[in-house]
Amino acid sequence: MLPEFDQEMATTRRLLERVPSEHMAWRPHPKSFPLGHLVQLICRMPGWITNALTDDSLDLAAGKGYSFETLATLLQEFDGNVNQARTVLAETSDAHLDTEWSLRMGDRTLFTSLRGAVVRQTISHLVHHRGQLSVYLRLLDVPLPSIYGPTADERTF
Repeated sequence: MLPEFDQEMATTRRLLERVPSEHMAWRPHPKSFPLGHLVQLICRMPGWITNALTDDSLDLAAGKGYSFETLATLLQEFDGNVNQARTVLAETSDAHLDTEWSLRMGDRTLFTSLRGAVVRQTISHLVHHRGQLSVYLRLLDVPLPSIYGPTADERTF
């Protein structure tokens, strides 16, 4: 999983670097997250991988809420979460990936799955939100970097 993780995190970092700090409260629709909250979510998500590999569960009831942070603060949080997740992922055995982990809301278990599946699902979930971020940035007329291939803004890799 390390090559996939490395590629997706590098691509995510390139996109995050383009976020215009002056638009953190902007949202494309009243039902949408503000840009700053979407970026905060994306920056926290690699930490979920660390949690899935080091703890037996995550309790959503104990989680932090959203706040508006500077882009520099969020990029620092992202980098720290990526480095920590990568270290733990590199040290994790296949046998450990085949053990169970649970997502909880207080005393209620929302689901239990194998850690390996949770890691892959978390990467996919992050990529989903990165896709949302690319739409936000396009709507703000921010040039998009290459993600899986050229964009209208960057024709080469």
